[in-house]
Amino acid sequence: MVGTFILFFGWFGFNPGSTLAATDLRISVIAVNTFLAGVTGAVVALYWTFARTGKMDIIMGCNGTLAGLVAVTAPCAYVPPWAAVIIGAIAVPFMFTTAHIVERVLKVLVHPEHGVLKSVKELEAVGHRVVHGGEKFASSVLVTPEVEAMIEECVVLAPLHNPHNLRGLNAACGLLPGVPHVAVFDTAFHQSMPPKAFIYGLPYELYSRHGIRRYGFHGTSHRFVSIRTARLLDRPLEHVRIVTCHLGNGCSMAAVDRGHSVDTTMGFTPLEGLLMGTRSGDLDAAILPWVMTMEDVTLSQLNAMLNKHSGLYGISGVSSDMREIEHACATGNKRARLAFDIFCYRIRKYVGAYAAAMGGLDAVTFTGGIGENSSLVRQTSLSGLEFLGIELDEETNRAAPRGKEILVSRAGSRVAVAIIPTNEERVIARDTVRVLGGVMPSFAVPGTEAPR
Repeated sequence: MVGTFILFFGWFGFNPGSTLAATDLRISVIAVNTFLAGVTGAVVALYWTFARTGKMDIIMGCNGTLAGLVAVTAPCAYVPPWAAVIIGAIAVPFMFTTAHIVERVLKVLVHPEHGVLKSVKELEAVGHRVVHGGEKFASSVLVTPEVEAMIEECVVLAPLHNPHNLRGLNAACGLLPGVPHVAVFDTAFHQSMPPKAFIYGLPYELYSRHGIRRYGFHGTSHRFVSIRTARLLDRPLEHVRIVTCHLGNGCSMAAVDRGHSVDTTMGFTPLEGLLMGTRSGDLDAAILPWVMTMEDVTLSQLNAMLNKHSGLYGISGVSSDMREIEHACATGNKRARLAFDIFCYRIRKYVGAYAAAMGGLDAVTFTGGIGENSSLVRQTSLSGLEFLGIELDEETNRAAPRGKEILVSRAGSRVAVAIIPTNEERVIARDTVRVLGGVMPSFAVPGTEAPR
């Protein structure tokens, strides 16, 4: 039995979106995927196991994005600046602390009409998403005071993310003190990269002193879809070379060679790599001091330009939402067409590069809001890669159902093309079970450490 429970947070309170009849089930894990940066958002997913079989499956999912506690549920949704100001002004009197938000989620679980528990005492574990683990964490770990201190040390690497991850973790620990908590890191999966892939061409002291290197992100997503791709192909993951494309408002690709990430497009921060909704992706670093001089902008303004006013939005002048970009392309907007072409060109370029890095290619997998839902992006990105053995079935690609795992390559194509809906919360839940069972492996590959 698989059901869905969507929880919408708003300035008016909370409103359960649907009910779930939970029979013969017991709560095993709560997987908490929280990103509270200013007035952005939180995604909380709750997972259960079948009591009789012990198999992990999705039974309840709460997935909402908070903007000052106003729910915006569309993936890659774009909120105009004037709307954000109004939303923020309305939301301020109703804002809650992180502890209040977590407490409300727990109340839904035991709600007499909509809940699936009689008491939160039935909860057995809590899994937390943490964005940055630096080089300190190469796997998911049980949260202890020492682990919390190490996550705190990584705040310097992710000042916009880790502090909020810690607040969510501390709030949950305070409300559920007798329950084990597990931290699952976005960066851990990429700790298998060799130094030749993660060291930048900068003075080596910057790596030794400050840890400046490629870390990569979206690790839980790349890991999940690579595993699912191998299963879809009915081949052992250890025998498959996959390029995974996580395309949403934030975008990244990874070269997953026989189960190990050997390279990825995001770098020291999530800014590097592909063109994104509002992020620039790859660019010549010498542009930055030049722009600061010529435009007389501050470091803070430059940072905002790169992260919030670039990418699809910056080039097109239309939107950061690929759906609106595609619509503008259809109406003849040349800048939107340019933004779309650059977006797809970079994907195509990295597919070729990663095929070379792995010495071959068995599959290309698309996931994320754009990757799963834009047949035009998939078609355009792979066009011209027939020499690698990639043959897209255009009809299957156009008609691909949403939310389904499916191959959209032609029968006989040497390289498979797959669509795999990502499920990062499920990874968090499963890792929590693995950590508590003492069977959580490390993603670090012995012998790939950089010299100090």
